[in-house]
Amino acid sequence: MSEKSFLSSKLLFYTITISTLLFIISSLFFLQRNESSFTSNLVHKLRTEEVKQTHVSSCNRNQDVLKVFMYDLPSEFHFGLLGSKIWPNVKNISSIPSYPGGLNRQHSVEYWLTLDLLASEISGIKRPCNVVRVKNSVEADVVFVPFFSSLSYNRKSKLRGNETISVDRLLQERLVEFLKIQEEWKRFDGRDHLIVAHHPNSLLYARNSLGSAMFVLSDFGRYTSAVANVEKDIIAPYLHVVKTVACNESASFDMRHVLAYFQGAIYRKDGGTIRQELYNLLKDEKDVHFAFGTVKGNGTKQTGKGMASSKFCLNIAGDTPSSNRLFDSIVSHCVPVIISDHIELPFEDTLDYSGFSVFVHSSEAVKKGFLVNLLRGVSEDQWKKKLERLKEVVECFEYQFPSRPGDSVDMIWSAVSHKLSSLQLNVHRKNRYRRSETYDRNRSS
Repeated sequence: MSEKSFLSSKLLFYTITISTLLFIISSLFFLQRNESSFTSNLVHKLRTEEVKQTHVSSCNRNQDVLKVFMYDLPSEFHFGLLGSKIWPNVKNISSIPSYPGGLNRQHSVEYWLTLDLLASEISGIKRPCNVVRVKNSVEADVVFVPFFSSLSYNRKSKLRGNETISVDRLLQERLVEFLKIQEEWKRFDGRDHLIVAHHPNSLLYARNSLGSAMFVLSDFGRYTSAVANVEKDIIAPYLHVVKTVACNESASFDMRHVLAYFQGAIYRKDGGTIRQELYNLLKDEKDVHFAFGTVKGNGTKQTGKGMASSKFCLNIAGDTPSSNRLFDSIVSHCVPVIISDHIELPFEDTLDYSGFSVFVHSSEAVKKGFLVNLLRGVSEDQWKKKLERLKEVVECFEYQFPSRPGDSVDMIWSAVSHKLSSLQLNVHRKNRYRRSETYDRNRSS
């Protein structure tokens, strides 16, 4: 072989080798950019946003962010229920009144949203730039009503002393009276107002009068469809009461000797009667824990420990379609088994719950042997996939201050943003003939 031919062959070999390596690298990059898991893409996006947003000291109001006007209501409607007569200085976290513990905490949604709005005005607080408070209601996309309705129900709904009407009811009546005379309410009949009523019994007397507003609820169990519905309202998660399990401390499949776990009230009314039926079916199954329990004593800690050592956690309809148990199981890394036909789930327009949960129709669950056979039939690999997805979305069910990208507060504001298009559609439809009618009246006069 001539020297010229040898050099040409050598050059061709190097060219092919380099081209092959470049092809492999570009393929790997393409695969990484196109992950098949929607949840993985969501988490990747949230983590990217976290790097970008948590280092922002103040939000630019000219950015494409949700603009919220918040009424300056007297303290008795909000932090006065926590013993403070003034708005807290959120720059000094130690000065913020803490929310009551126990089961009160599970419905504390309005507390976290209010704090986040207050923080949006303060430079130096690291939080997502997804929402800002504006002082001019004309600029606002949404009008926020800072009424701690769940806390008012929990603390002020019972008659005391010589009272003939509860403080909770009086606050609701005063709120309705206040809102109905506001220009902000009159502008769109309250459709752009955001009111949190997370406890199923909160805002009991005012909900019909304020039903045109956008509610933040735990479910629709105690509302008529005319007052609350999925088209205009938002479902928010309960604040979990058990401790969050760290991802690196999550027990393996083999270490979880309990197949299915349930601890709580067994005898319920309405749709919750299924709990008693399931108790009778499952109480003698050797690998199922199905027992009565409360938060009293060491109950919460025991429940968290039991969930964290179980493969599946049963989330069964009670007096209402939802319960805090679902969110306790998620942060315990216990794959939820949702047996509640009428449940509405938080952020389901973003999260695919089937990726980290098991859904069972109530009619199927009460068939003898069906539920345990279904769960025993889930392979270790299938269970592990659900667990990994569950770990990825845990942050979506955490309330905290300051808020963080992808946590419950951030997700609620995103859900509000998603509702704006349908809100604007309804407003525009209502306004179709308003200008024409005004023109006719002016011409006739």
